[in-house]
Amino acid sequence: MEEHIRIDKWLWAVRLFKTRNQASLACRAGKVRMGDQTVKPSREVHPMDVISVNLGFISRTVQVKALLDNRVSARLVPEYATDLTPEEEYARRKMVREANYEQRERGLGRPTKKQRRDIVKLKRYKI
Repeated sequence: MEEHIRIDKWLWAVRLFKTRNQASLACRAGKVRMGDQTVKPSREVHPMDVISVNLGFISRTVQVKALLDNRVSARLVPEYATDLTPEEEYARRKMVREANYEQRERGLGRPTKKQRRDIVKLKRYKI
């Protein structure tokens, strides 16, 4: 195994991003940080590094346990990364997900055009 690996490849391999291209785009956009610095996709990762990734509504923090070249199954991810993300982040993600879910009574069918517009208007409303 190598002593170092590119950060975009490692983030893809431990399933924080679906594609390596998404991981490198996130690095270029400044959404990936090591310590207090944003990193480029070519930055080398070493064991025990702490990486923070801003994924929309949640900010994940992971610590590198080991390096790997290829993508692994979800079951094997804990062998390569330790999740340091606080529980409040996951609770906030769940709250946002539930707030964007509209419930309709069973048997009412699809919403009418007016009902759909009302749903869209409510979702755009910011508190």
